[in-house]
Amino acid sequence: MKYQKTAIAAALLAMATTTQAGGLLTNTNQNIAFNRNFARVGAIGIDGVYFNPAGVAFLDQGFHLSLNFQNIYQTREITSAFSVPAFAGTPHEYPFKLNGGNPTDGSKSYIGKAAVPILPSFQVAYNKDNWSFQAGFGLTGGGGKASFNEGLPSFERQISLLPALINQQLPTFAALLGQNETPATSYSMQSYMSGQQYDFGLQLGVAYKINEHLSVFGGARFNYIYNKYEGNITNISANVGGNNQNLYDYFDSKVKALNEKASALQAQAAAAQTQAAVYQAQANAATDPATKAQLQAAADQYTAGAQKASEGAKKVSAGADKLNSTKEDVKDRYVEVSQRGWGVTPILGIDYRTGKWNFAARYEFTTKFNIENNTKRDDTKRYENGVNTPNDIPGILALGAQYEVLKNLRVMAGYNYYFDKDARMDNNKQRFLKHNTQEFLAGVEWDINPAVTVSAGGQRTLYGLGDGKYLTDLSFVTSSYSFGIGAKIKVAKNAHLNVAYFFTNYSNFKKEYNDAVVVGKEQVKQPDGTVLTQPKTIPTKNTDIFTRTNKVLGVGLDIDF
Repeated sequence: MKYQKTAIAAALLAMATTTQAGGLLTNTNQNIAFNRNFARVGAIGIDGVYFNPAGVAFLDQGFHLSLNFQNIYQTREITSAFSVPAFAGTPHEYPFKLNGGNPTDGSKSYIGKAAVPILPSFQVAYNKDNWSFQAGFGLTGGGGKASFNEGLPSFERQISLLPALINQQLPTFAALLGQNETPATSYSMQSYMSGQQYDFGLQLGVAYKINEHLSVFGGARFNYIYNKYEGNITNISANVGGNNQNLYDYFDSKVKALNEKASALQAQAAAAQTQAAVYQAQANAATDPATKAQLQAAADQYTAGAQKASEGAKKVSAGADKLNSTKEDVKDRYVEVSQRGWGVTPILGIDYRTGKWNFAARYEFTTKFNIENNTKRDDTKRYENGVNTPNDIPGILALGAQYEVLKNLRVMAGYNYYFDKDARMDNNKQRFLKHNTQEFLAGVEWDINPAVTVSAGGQRTLYGLGDGKYLTDLSFVTSSYSFGIGAKIKVAKNAHLNVAYFFTNYSNFKKEYNDAVVVGKEQVKQPDGTVLTQPKTIPTKNTDIFTRTNKVLGVGLDIDF
């Protein structure tokens, strides 16, 4: 039952990213103007410091400031089921049934919740003559804290095999103890995972207006990454003998009983050996042949008894050692680790306007960098302090256009392309992506009067998830539709209030795959006659269905000086 270490080590790193309205690691909701109309790359406004920095050069002379605050709520849901063909026809074929799973296939749902009460961002620009000096700050990735209060499928999948594996071991230990053991019928555990992931982005740059039609931009964003993960698996239990037993305590009691029996057998062997020595001495001293034979027979009998007791003690002691190792595998485990890193993203932009049209493009280079573990506690032995992990931010090519249908009516469209396959991820999992992420955006703005503008927009995000190998319950995304609506209201001569709400409708992604659970070690003879020790596994058939929800309410204030 050595599989427990594998189970817990694999379980306690859940990447809890939230508020991702963009690529796999990218938040594009950097301004309330975006929340009410996603196609902002082709628009000209102070939010363009992020979306269309070259276009900001066409704003009036002076200072322009945008302050933004968003309230975000997100859930992640995994519906998971698996079966063990080797246990077909037994209660252990669908192990989740033994802990509240669906009566038919044992499927269970796991829900993680994330909330960001206030997500701030700002953009500021100073336009002087043909120059525009710009700065912006926001969480360009992650944000908030996500918690799975009942763990994840990967926490439970391997632990769910405990009853079957315990029952396989019961006859051996029952024989060693001379007891009758009742089979295990169910299992339970307590598990928790929370994660925080923040990518703080400070952007600086300069735009230059070449003429009344064309402007260009050059700048960079300094990214500082801070992640923190905490998790545990405790009170791993099974119903044995009609009682729910904490397995660490249960195995500990059996280990003590086995050690006590081994000690008793060793004492019995020693006593028998002493008695054998007494009879052997008497037999050696006897002169009468009949008496000598009788004493020798008694000595031999006690010697045989001593040997039998000694061998029994060794066997019981070996069983105690094996069970003690198993006991250590099911003890409570905790992990607490934070990660830090930084990188710089070069950014280029261009804007061209003519007549009723405005066209713009922005290119962000792929940012190469690593994050370093700062490990406070790691019972999994997986997150060694000081070890670096790839954490690249994918490059972005953003294209946009705006057309002025009427003086007070504008329509926009945009396209974002994320270079995800060029961004290194943990274990190079980007290689499992079928293609890079694409987004299609559209929006409309209507000036009801000089003081009020209303707008709405939509976004279609398509991830290249392929057969789903990229996805795990620790970190997943699915393709989605987003819809936003809001208004811009003039509240002073030089100030406008932005309010908006958007939500994202994620698709369900079904991942079906064969897997194997490590349950111990076995010795396998090789063709050349050598014997290798390798993991012993049990094949499984798995199904995971992934989906998410995302709701964002935002308010912002734009001020011109």
